[in-house]
Amino acid sequence: MGGTELPAIWRETVRSEWCDYNGHLNMAYYVLIFDHATDVFHDSLGIDKPYRLDSNCSTFAVEIHTTYLAEVLEGDEVSVSTQLLDHDEKRLHYFHRMYHAEKGFLSATNEIMTVHVDLGVRKVVPMSDGIRQKAADMFDVHGDLPAPDQQGHTISIQRK
Repeated sequence: MGGTELPAIWRETVRSEWCDYNGHLNMAYYVLIFDHATDVFHDSLGIDKPYRLDSNCSTFAVEIHTTYLAEVLEGDEVSVSTQLLDHDEKRLHYFHRMYHAEKGFLSATNEIMTVHVDLGVRKVVPMSDGIRQKAADMFDVHGDLPAPDQQGHTISIQRK
């Protein structure tokens, strides 16, 4: 999918201390920006700080895949949109796209699988009915969108 029909859920400006000796955003800080968008995405589902305090449950990332497509530089503003790819009672599978906010190009993507965890016993447990319903409602919209081109990528050297 070239562009996304989904609105940005997060915007942030690239800070100088996040740039490396190549003069662009260091790979660790792409993940930091995606993590900020994850917080907003989780908040929209009700997996926020009050939920964590009330239920003693949260989510843990179990796998992420990040692709770096075009560099962004100090002072550039980026925006992130998020697509829920799938979900079940214990897991969320979603996909972030980071765009240069002014020029509109796709800079990076981040595919994430999270699990819902009871922090008291540190075990994966089902999400509350309310969160599962919000995820189902969101998936009713997002599930009709085309799969991202970068979804499910693996790392390998292609031999001829």
